[in-house]
Amino acid sequence: MDNKHFSFLKELVEAPSPSGFEQPAQRIIRREIEPVCDELRTDVMGNVIGCVRGQASDPVRVMLAGHCDEIGLMVRYIDENGFLFFAPIGGVDAHLVPGQRVHVHGSGGKTVLGVVGKKPIHMIEPKERENVVKFKSQFIDIGCASREEAQKLVSVGDPATFAVGLERLEGDRVISRAFDDKMGAFIVARVLQEIRRRGAAEASLYGVSTVQEEIGLRGGATSVYGVDPHVGIAIEVGFATDVPEIDKKEAGETKLGGGPIITRGPNINPALFEMLLETAREDDIPCQISAQPRATGTDANVMQLSRGGVATALVSVPLRYMHTPVEMLSLGDLENTVRLLSGLIYRIGQREAFIPN
Repeated sequence: MDNKHFSFLKELVEAPSPSGFEQPAQRIIRREIEPVCDELRTDVMGNVIGCVRGQASDPVRVMLAGHCDEIGLMVRYIDENGFLFFAPIGGVDAHLVPGQRVHVHGSGGKTVLGVVGKKPIHMIEPKERENVVKFKSQFIDIGCASREEAQKLVSVGDPATFAVGLERLEGDRVISRAFDDKMGAFIVARVLQEIRRRGAAEASLYGVSTVQEEIGLRGGATSVYGVDPHVGIAIEVGFATDVPEIDKKEAGETKLGGGPIITRGPNINPALFEMLLETAREDDIPCQISAQPRATGTDANVMQLSRGGVATALVSVPLRYMHTPVEMLSLGDLENTVRLLSGLIYRIGQREAFIPN
């Protein structure tokens, strides 16, 4: 990955975007894709939708969707001593929150640093140490001594994110919070840029950075209804199972550096699945297959069921430590996912090709 694309990725994942508060990240997406799009709009939900029109007289509409929202926290109550009590936004692991530095994001772009405090281990009874501290008993300390002092800085309803960003490890491995799924929105933007660079395909490409996925696939549901695509592909993170204590007999085998994960199952159009595999083979792109015997918990689920039905696929990038402040992925897997999806767009011709027979 070149420095320009790496800087884009870093800026995007470090921008705060808890579900319902995504616009700092969406502003970056709009800036990056505006020069290459024939159409660009933001809908009432906050989804950003860019289009590179196809060359065909009646082109197939292809929608790529990656959600830009991340898990986070929300201030629910400020006590008389200035401590902030909060609730999770999305699937936050209560085990991991105590002891974390967080940024509370106030109105006007104001950011306040705080820490999630807890009793020292010396003051916790042995049996109590085995229990997870419930969210209602956790609190953020921003250093204030009273409610009045705290309210000059933060308000009830303000979101918060873990105060960490993107860092490099060995090789092409990187860690950050919020790769789930700002990495997907990054790939959508990159594919739009690549199609513009290579020249329009027969199909029209709609790239969508969706919102509120972590709290119920909400932006995916509304944006697919608005775009009304014939083909829809969700770009997500997938569980990398190449770490200790994961049962591959249950979770399957997928690894960092092994290429994008192509999902197979009832949520996936079989012709589109085969077209993705063919693209990977012909373009010499490493890939992995994941079996999902039920609906996936991704935007692919709501895409498939929109209106009269959409030929849907799910392409994922392997990720370790999902929903933690240290999510890990391979930059090579990102680049190969961009290659796979860009190559696929040029292979899509007639919409009838996706009707089962």
